Amino acid sequence: MHWAQSVSKLTRTHPAIAQGRVRLFVLPSLPALPAVKDAFRGTPVSIGAQDLFWKDRGAFTGAVSGTDLRAVGCSYVEVGHAERRTIFGDDDETVGRKLAAALRNHLTPVLCVGETEKSDSAQAALETVHELESALTDVVPSDGGHDLIVAYEPRWTIGQTQPASPEHIGRVITELRQRLASDHRIRASSVLYGGSAQPGTLSMLGRKADGLFLGRFAHDPKQFALILDEAAALNNSQLRMG
Repeated sequence: MHWAQSVSKLTRTHPAIAQGRVRLFVLPSLPALPAVKDAFRGTPVSIGAQDLFWKDRGAFTGAVSGTDLRAVGCSYVEVGHAERRTIFGDDDETVGRKLAAALRNHLTPVLCVGETEKSDSAQAALETVHELESALTDVVPSDGGHDLIVAYEPRWTIGQTQPASPEHIGRVITELRQRLASDHRIRASSVLYGGSAQPGTLSMLGRKADGLFLGRFAHDPKQFALILDEAAALNNSQLRMG
């Protein structure tokens, strides 16, 4: 809550946020959702959840549905994070079901993809595009199409001191963008970079990514403010960060 209140104050005065040149969404843990939503009330910041179940209703003890997330004010939901895949066993089929459930409930999915082991950029692109295609399997067309955010987060960079190289990131994101552009079901998409994303990463990437998917380096509001300044200085077009 201290973080949410600090960042809320920042977003109310930061010109890039106020002018819509940088868009920000926050995905807190489930118990914090209502309080964080209140902290950002009156700001352009959107709120989402870190996971959802693939069914909307039924006897699924402990599961939280997209219907419920939408009812408590979520606009976004994270799907397929590396920890969900490796610790909780979310396989490709599960991720696809969850993505479809998010779209069905008018939530913008933040789909996490990324190769497991360090490899060359061509192999990494093949693996991440496969994850994207698998996740889209259960998506049905809709009038006007769907909005989708893809967070490219190489798993081997999580928790490290440095992100992947700009060349590596650029190759993979280019392939992801091309796949998204060819899908008639997708109306609008953004590809963010995560995986030790930190101050300096956005400037390093330039237009190779549409924004950043931030973790621990955003936990300090002062560091987060530096990243917002960096995004604002990059150019006047819209960037998205989460």
